[in-house]
Amino acid sequence: MRIPWRRRPAGRSRRLLDIVGIKPGSVDDTDDLEVCRYVAFRVARRGHGATAEVLAVVEELLEDEAEYEFVVTFLENLQNLVTHGLEALRSADEVRLLLGPRSAICWDTVTAFWAAVADWRVRTGVPLDSAASLLGVRNEHLRMLLWTANRTLSTGEKLGIADAVRYEKAGGSPVPGYSHIAIALRIAGQGRP
Repeated sequence: MRIPWRRRPAGRSRRLLDIVGIKPGSVDDTDDLEVCRYVAFRVARRGHGATAEVLAVVEELLEDEAEYEFVVTFLENLQNLVTHGLEALRSADEVRLLLGPRSAICWDTVTAFWAAVADWRVRTGVPLDSAASLLGVRNEHLRMLLWTANRTLSTGEKLGIADAVRYEKAGGSPVPGYSHIAIALRIAGQGRP
């Protein structure tokens, strides 16, 4: 028997959550940002068996232009995670090998964007913080939030969404069709759902 007041799971989100084994109701599957974080946090783990399956679905989603922002959000979260160089997480190269051709283009676009943000930050002369404190977080939920919103550079310093927003506000080019300013506004509850 179907309970009428219960919300039916959203298609793409529920599909990804099901693949990684997240039970209905434990995550708001109507919140794309939350779904992308949770799924990326799971599939980034070296021992997770469904990484290739999730990335195949992501590739399939890119057949529809309307899914582009969702996919870029997911791939950026996943990419941020793998930059931390933690043994428990897959490397960027391992993930890159599992991407389909459209996903690989998105992956490379996100990589180029963050390289531009890092270059801009260096030119500002404002020193970057070390990623060490970020990587030492013990609370699993806080770790997921911080690790998906920040990336570790090869220097051991970190960049985060605040840096991306500042870069875009300073006139830097956002990822085509995807703005970190819009994402930040959505997180703050001021943008479109």
